[in-house]
Amino acid sequence: MLVDGALRIVQHLVRKRGIEIMRHAGEIPDIECAPAQINQVLLNLLSNAVQAIEHDKGRITVRTQALDGRVLVLVEDNGKGITEENLSRIFDPFFTTKPVGQGTGLGLAIAHQIIEQHGGLVRVASKRGTGTRFLVALPIAQPKVPTR
Repeated sequence: MLVDGALRIVQHLVRKRGIEIMRHAGEIPDIECAPAQINQVLLNLLSNAVQAIEHDKGRITVRTQALDGRVLVLVEDNGKGITEENLSRIFDPFFTTKPVGQGTGLGLAIAHQIIEQHGGLVRVASKRGTGTRFLVALPIAQPKVPTR
């Protein structure tokens, strides 16, 4: 599964920072998607979660489940959170809160675009000092395009 592969890729960052990963895997079917693109989305969300944690009790929770013809992936961290002012801009291209030279501001913009191209949606909730939660919902089957 793509989520497990993405978790393996970021494992070195997680171990180095002493962050605990909580994985709650509900039974989910394979989905019709461009796997490399969905992997890019997952890696971006997980990498951002790792970077948001600036304390020694870091935890990232990843949950998956199938619901109403969609696969849901939740990525939640207990990091610094996102201010309300910045929350409305996180999917804007080139928006970043990182220092100059440390981020392009394209990761979440590209992730958002990939999710929409797959007929899915992404939602985010965050509280400053508590953490951030991203929910990605992707259709199990892509809509069929009528042929003539």
